[in-house]
Amino acid sequence: MAIPPLSTFSLLISLLFISSSALNPPEYRKTFIVRVQRDAKPLVYPTHNHWYESTLRSISTASDSADAASGRMLHSYDNVFQGFAAELSAIEVEKVRSSPGVIAVLPEQVRHLHTTRSPEFLGLKTGNSAGLLKESDFGSDLVIGVIDTGIWPERESFNDRDLGPPPAKWRGKCVAGEKFPANLCNRKLIGARYFCSGYEASNGKMNETTEFRSPRDSDGHGTHTASIAAGRYVFPASTLGYARGVAAGMAPKARLAAYKVCWNAGCYDSDILAAFDAAIADGVDVISLSVGGVVVPYYLDAIAIGAFSASDAGIFVSASAGNGGPGGLTVTNVAPWVTTVGAGTIDRDFPAVVKLGNGREVSGVSIYGGPALAHDKLYPLIYAGSEGSDGYSSSLCLDGSLDPNVVKGKIVLCDRGINSRAVKGEVVKKAGGVGMILANGVFDGEGLVADCHVLPATAVGAVAGDEIRKYIQSAEKSKSPAKATIISRGTRLNVAPAPVVAAFSARGPNPETPEILKPDLIAPGLNILAAWPDNVGPSGIASDKRSTEFNILSGTSMACPHVSGLAALLKAAHPEWSPAAIRSALMTTAYSHDSRGETMLDESTGNASTVMDYGAGHVHPQKAMDPGLVYDISSYDYVDFLCSSNYTAKNIQVVTRKAVAVCRRRRAHIGNLNYPTLAAVFQQYGKHRLSTHFIRTVTNVGDPDSVYTVKIQAPAGVVVTVAPERLAFRRVGQKLNFVVRVRTEAVKLSPGSSVVRSGSISWSDGKRDVRSAVVVTLQQPL
Repeated sequence: MAIPPLSTFSLLISLLFISSSALNPPEYRKTFIVRVQRDAKPLVYPTHNHWYESTLRSISTASDSADAASGRMLHSYDNVFQGFAAELSAIEVEKVRSSPGVIAVLPEQVRHLHTTRSPEFLGLKTGNSAGLLKESDFGSDLVIGVIDTGIWPERESFNDRDLGPPPAKWRGKCVAGEKFPANLCNRKLIGARYFCSGYEASNGKMNETTEFRSPRDSDGHGTHTASIAAGRYVFPASTLGYARGVAAGMAPKARLAAYKVCWNAGCYDSDILAAFDAAIADGVDVISLSVGGVVVPYYLDAIAIGAFSASDAGIFVSASAGNGGPGGLTVTNVAPWVTTVGAGTIDRDFPAVVKLGNGREVSGVSIYGGPALAHDKLYPLIYAGSEGSDGYSSSLCLDGSLDPNVVKGKIVLCDRGINSRAVKGEVVKKAGGVGMILANGVFDGEGLVADCHVLPATAVGAVAGDEIRKYIQSAEKSKSPAKATIISRGTRLNVAPAPVVAAFSARGPNPETPEILKPDLIAPGLNILAAWPDNVGPSGIASDKRSTEFNILSGTSMACPHVSGLAALLKAAHPEWSPAAIRSALMTTAYSHDSRGETMLDESTGNASTVMDYGAGHVHPQKAMDPGLVYDISSYDYVDFLCSSNYTAKNIQVVTRKAVAVCRRRRAHIGNLNYPTLAAVFQQYGKHRLSTHFIRTVTNVGDPDSVYTVKIQAPAGVVVTVAPERLAFRRVGQKLNFVVRVRTEAVKLSPGSSVVRSGSISWSDGKRDVRSAVVVTLQQPL
């Protein structure tokens, strides 16, 4: 996913507001989200809903009945902010915008999903020395709200054996719907709701033969993410015989509340905001959101707005970074009050090699539980791009592009792109192929995802794909048919090195605020085993009628709930910690090395990864339980941050619900938000010497009497100083300040280019290291 320059964003946003009137007839309606001042409701109306309905009736055209006008209100919001979502024409939008008490009218966006050994890999072990699990009682009094595609409640991962009643603070409910009676909730799944008004306003009434009008999951994504966050211990667990063992979520006793907002056509802002609104009212402690879209200014970003209100209410919000990697500027969900999670590998994979007719073996990965190809027999091998009438379509194995007369009985090499990886296998199978090799393109690099295929298949990297194509070409020239077979080698454990930054994981820099390093950290997201619904085959293809209790998926969608579950454990162990303190504990204890003790690799290239790939590093749960110091941030600090970002008072009020009369005349520089990482961005503009400073405050959450000294690892070519160099604490909760000064020299760069250099500062008391990345970016303007 390429991120356009900010000037393009401004144009796009402007077009969103004017497109209805410029391109559509006056009666054409789209969904808009209307924010109002909380205290602006006229006294004549008993409730805000009465006011909203009256407003809609007053602005409607003559052809609308009063009931039809008020019926176009889709959602009413009370907790994320005061306001509503409604279907409005271009003329009505202008009338609403000019109405008294209206702060903003935002066009709706559609979002998309960012699509076990991981507890053991993360060091979360059961037994007497359970560490974080034991200290938090496995998260039993915490509630994780999962905003996703719903849930399949009958899965064993969601059983409530030995759990007490829901926490006394819980105010949520189980909303019944199609194939989801209210009694399906229990002491584990304590809440379930669904929101589809925004979806149906844009797409018409849902097809109830393929979707459930209820919290029941018809996709699988929500069931999978919920069980990663808080699934119970289940044994035996596997997918088609792969990854056998015990399945467990991060917080096995934490309670779950499912908020279904994602449907066949995507996840709509108005529904997402309704879910945030409900989750805040219900009393969740953590919100997990594996959904994202394009990056826009925070006051136009429904997820950022909803997450701010949740954070303001003391709720930790984690969100997936997106699957746009390995390119830069692809990270999404970048608001500083959201914990943004990228994806790494664990020490397990599923090798499936290609044995070529020339004797070469090429490594790949795959999951397939059906009849295997013979290991001692070679099958005819063809490249799809050489066989179809439309080389582009056939090379990608798009539906209908392969000739059965050519493909039958052969292994087919397909290129990655356009349609899903598993669907390509289905296309090959329908055309009579006996197997598929799926080759990465140059952009994908060497990152491999093990999919559940419907025929013998394997995925190979870009270099291997080129090797196989060359073998096919050379065989054709020599008049000797190319041949191959695919050999699955099952499940392999203790793979090294690990972790590795997953190729698909979205990367920085932060497109909206480059002074805030995003993603914040990474967590396991490649080939993760978790619960799966009955009605969806493991490949996710409609024709796949196989049933499995668990499935293996990859994506930052899978990484996000790992952090959500860990946040619940930390909140249970430290109930006084704020969302920012929890994030700080996770970030300052994260690591950037792998099992060899060297810098984590980037899966896409095999080279060392950077802070733009992994942020603070890979999450380390046991160390996060006792971080020593935390960087705390209040809602008012975020308001100051928005002021420093040159947002207007009205923009800030849209995000924060807080009326800001005026930002301070002398605005703090944007990097002074008390974030656990420090990022400086210098525009050279012909300057020779460049410098800035960061003011930070740390709170002691370790030993009452403790002294921390600073260790500096300066970025190459950068001078970093810290004052004071020693912090002496006398009590828990005490706060102390320090200043970090950064000085560097301009470097020769071509116009429009940049260079990134990274280092760190660490505060150590002899037992703990509180580490913060220091990132310096030098940019040469055009």
